Amino acid sequence: MDIFEPFIGWMNNLLWSYILIGMLITLGLYFTIRTNFVQFRLIKEMVRLLGEGATATENRKKGVTSFQAFAISTASRVGTGNLAGVALAISTGGPGAIFWMWLIALIGAASAFVESTLAQIYKVKDKDSFRGGPAYYMEKGLNMRWMGVLFAVLITICFGLVFNAVQANTITSAFDVAFGTDRLTMGIILAVAFAAIIFGGIRRIARISEIIVVVMALIYIGVALIVIIMNIAEIPGVISLIVKSAFGLEEAVGGTLGAALMMGIKRGLFSNEAGMGSAPNAAATATVSHPVKQGLIQSLGVFTDTIIICSCTAFIILLSNAYVQPDLDGIQITQAALSSHIGEWATQLVAITILLFAFSSLIGNYYYGETNIEFLNTNKSFLFLYRIAVVAMVIFGSVAKVQIVWDMADLFMGLMAIVNLIAIFMLGKIAFAALNDYMKQKKAGKDPVFYKDSIEGIEDVECWNYSKQKSL
Repeated sequence: MDIFEPFIGWMNNLLWSYILIGMLITLGLYFTIRTNFVQFRLIKEMVRLLGEGATATENRKKGVTSFQAFAISTASRVGTGNLAGVALAISTGGPGAIFWMWLIALIGAASAFVESTLAQIYKVKDKDSFRGGPAYYMEKGLNMRWMGVLFAVLITICFGLVFNAVQANTITSAFDVAFGTDRLTMGIILAVAFAAIIFGGIRRIARISEIIVVVMALIYIGVALIVIIMNIAEIPGVISLIVKSAFGLEEAVGGTLGAALMMGIKRGLFSNEAGMGSAPNAAATATVSHPVKQGLIQSLGVFTDTIIICSCTAFIILLSNAYVQPDLDGIQITQAALSSHIGEWATQLVAITILLFAFSSLIGNYYYGETNIEFLNTNKSFLFLYRIAVVAMVIFGSVAKVQIVWDMADLFMGLMAIVNLIAIFMLGKIAFAALNDYMKQKKAGKDPVFYKDSIEGIEDVECWNYSKQKSL
């Protein structure tokens, strides 16, 4: 372990401080330019499509709606990182880290659009719904099954097993502090509730995610708005502090330009997962008439996570002095900040919020593993064993947190992201062509519909019919 741990730490530093940040920013800018700034240009269309998906009763009966797919990916994105991760970014990188967190979300939304559009194009049928993701477009779009297998193994270990142990640990720790709840007892309760959901299949996962995501988002955003209104006169000063600190124009705790830049980008990427290859697994499940529809909705998911929810945490913290207290770290900063605004009962409120955030992440993370287990082998016995393993990891994570396991999960996620970024760069032209087809139909006053021959360059596509002209 004395040799292994420093090696893992060195690899993570190399990946997350240099290689991944460079790739994600470069490709994010490339996708932004090639799509003609799709994440800004079509934001009104994104909101419209999200509303359309939320009320699509016909698709709800058929399988998973676009809104439910959005909820599954948001359930995984929005986790403890939105509370503890933002606090860590501010305490180590200064208030300026938030500016860079915003910027990486604005750029990364284009990468999210590309990967989720590709996931829709290359999805496969799964009884009354669909499944897909990076492993599937690597096999079908690039004809590289080995690459898909590598990705599937990495994401299953990272999200399906290890990250779920960490989320369970966060829940039980928060309840232990707030209510004195026995961690093992809480872990068993979590495992039972979690098992009841995951053994019900993707449609039950979609329905539960849809409810939890809406509830947790409304509660947390509502509390943040109350704090902001209570301190409305200080908001211009906080925004000024964020911008000035981002460029080293104002000294602050942890406030070097380099620290702000690195922490903002790293925490932003950890939180919104744009380009990482995780959210496309949820995007592929949706029943939509055109792949671009889900690409746009998932792009909106990046904004929801970072621009809205992470910003809520940032304002709660920066409107207090909790982040300059040396004896506080991570989630403790958020708890102390909220307590200073609304009273000591905020400790319990944060514990309940963490329960909603982290439990929803358990569900989203689990599904990412499920769809990749099915890519590796469709034998239901493997899926059953995977479900048992995930439930066991929830109980294990509830009572113990092993730092080396967390560090290895970071390593797996970094490697997973590199594999996905290479794939979406190679397949980017397919997503660009799909976007052009979508815009062409929109300008003609149509509700866009996608066919196998709508664009050139796609062959091994299972879920999209040929156009009427082709069939004739």
